[in-house]
Amino acid sequence: MISQWYKRFYEEIGDSLFQMGKVFVLYGPRRVGKTELVRAMISSFKGKIYSGTGDNQELRALLESQELSKISTLLGSYDLIFIDEAQRIPQIGYGLKLLIDTHPHIKVIVTGSSSLDLSNKIGEPLTGRNKIRILYPISVLELYQQFGGMEVTQMLEQLIIYGGYPDVLNAKSKEDKIEYLLTIRDSYLLKDILEMENIRNPSKLSDLLKLIAFQIGHEVSVNELSNNLGIAKKSVERYLDLLEKTFVIKRVSGYSRNLRSEVTKTARYYFYDNGIRNAIINNFNPLDQRDDIGMLWENFLFIERLKKQEYKRIFSNNYFWRTYNRQEIDLVEERDGKLFGYEFKWKQRKIGAPKIWSATYPNSEFEVISKENFLNFLI
Repeated sequence: MISQWYKRFYEEIGDSLFQMGKVFVLYGPRRVGKTELVRAMISSFKGKIYSGTGDNQELRALLESQELSKISTLLGSYDLIFIDEAQRIPQIGYGLKLLIDTHPHIKVIVTGSSSLDLSNKIGEPLTGRNKIRILYPISVLELYQQFGGMEVTQMLEQLIIYGGYPDVLNAKSKEDKIEYLLTIRDSYLLKDILEMENIRNPSKLSDLLKLIAFQIGHEVSVNELSNNLGIAKKSVERYLDLLEKTFVIKRVSGYSRNLRSEVTKTARYYFYDNGIRNAIINNFNPLDQRDDIGMLWENFLFIERLKKQEYKRIFSNNYFWRTYNRQEIDLVEERDGKLFGYEFKWKQRKIGAPKIWSATYPNSEFEVISKENFLNFLI
């Protein structure tokens, strides 16, 4: 069976991302196609390429050694170096700094399924010498550019239920999609955390994710999670932080500038992929048989909007907005000194912005995003 190759947004701008004397860092969840993307981007590169992985013991020992003469001898003759799963190499940033300082003609690409460790290892030694991007599961934006609006609209229910992992989109049957998502859930989802962190109760991570899966669109109380899980509040906070740094969930804070009644001390969490969220609660029913369509729609739109922001370099601070008397807006984007409020509704409804929002932020904009107009919001 020949799988469909889904064109990724970064494929067409690879030349601008790979620069001599700099390190291009590609983060993203496991199994979203980082390795395949880089290989596609460098397939036509004219020059000598070295391709390695963080599991390669010789490469790890070389970069850990920080011995300039040895690094220069073994890697200095290449024009491009690609290191996959780079977070597994301790002190990789210092090793790469020695390399590009001595050989500024070299282009370096590293990928990582966790910002947990790699950002610390690369960030300080390569300040000003790295370019970071995130690769998500396949986005509506990418599907639209490759197939057009009609196909995306026809795929909408499938995307909401099964998500955008490349192998899920390529799966031929519902059963194959479910089996793949359950494999990710059981074999890959928490792998980085369990490999790199001393987690005493790994089962609590799964229990925590289940609790969050049923609270999409609602503020999450750490105290409540702590009580439900029977573990310390600090442990819950640590787990939430680890889950975010390994691209499982995304944290969003409340927006406030003027009012005491605005909620700011709690957070909401979204899953990076709807299919993973549904795998965690083991529910892949069609939309007309579900009572959580509102949660699914909100998670889908929020993450797809995040993908658009990342790929199109739309620099935005993202929040939710809610008052203690329950007036709320699902997504508030703060861009260029202006506020844009978006309310997510599965079915089209004519509703206006909350009065207190309009009165407090009179220059802000407000729009309802439904299945009738979601494409313009995401492309």
